Amino acid sequence: MEIGSGDSGSRSRRSRPQGPASTSRDRLGQSKGISLGTFQQFFATAPVPCPYIYGQAERKLVVELAGRGAPIFYDDLSRAGFRRSHRFAYRPACRLCDACVPVRIAVERFADSRSTRRVRNLNRFLHGGLVPPRANLEQFRLFVEYQNSRHRDSDMAAMSYADYRSMVEDTTVRTAVAEFRDADDALVAVSLVDRLDDGLSAVYSFYDPGRDRQSLGTWSILWLVEECRRLELPYVYLGYWIAESPKMAYKARFPALERLVGGNWIPLAPANRG
Repeated sequence: MEIGSGDSGSRSRRSRPQGPASTSRDRLGQSKGISLGTFQQFFATAPVPCPYIYGQAERKLVVELAGRGAPIFYDDLSRAGFRRSHRFAYRPACRLCDACVPVRIAVERFADSRSTRRVRNLNRFLHGGLVPPRANLEQFRLFVEYQNSRHRDSDMAAMSYADYRSMVEDTTVRTAVAEFRDADDALVAVSLVDRLDDGLSAVYSFYDPGRDRQSLGTWSILWLVEECRRLELPYVYLGYWIAESPKMAYKARFPALERLVGGNWIPLAPANRG
């Protein structure tokens, strides 16, 4: 399947938009290289406890992805460090912290490391494919197993099937679901993926928690790298790297990683990788 227009995302219950931000089209668009076309209203969320760094407050800048121009608008937002949840794009806007760093893999420069070769070998019997963004009970059962094992105290662990269906299907951009199966055709991992004009964006991934030794989260990203090569797309967008958070620091282990600093994408220095 090629990724076309569809529906997807997952808006957190912790930080919903509270009111208009003081960010104008000129201030955001010109400083970040975003082509907004018609005026787009950005909103700032109320501060809430950060789920990644203890003692910090999390705040986000949010904008709705609406109308026929949503996919193009989202392309520009992604290059400016935004992520997607349902029909909204967001990026951190914390006043006292800049720990969340947007990162992406430069596919052309990617070369397997010893650890990625090991992950590929562990999962050589798996196969993956893109399917339309439609939720099903097989995916949901795997999602519930993953949440109960890894994120039992999070909002997502309490999601119903209707919530999960909304996460997958509520989208105005080019979205698909990557399903990964073993030799017996059992579903072992899923990745919600957005197609951008310059790459693929991994929106959210989950996998069989009983297969920890296979590093399925890492393998699904390696699969996206190969899919980008097949589609001749230059980047895999991974969201935010947070050095202080064990949940997010793993992203620094991928070869050819770039980070967004001051509006420019630059290689992540080896010293930052930990």
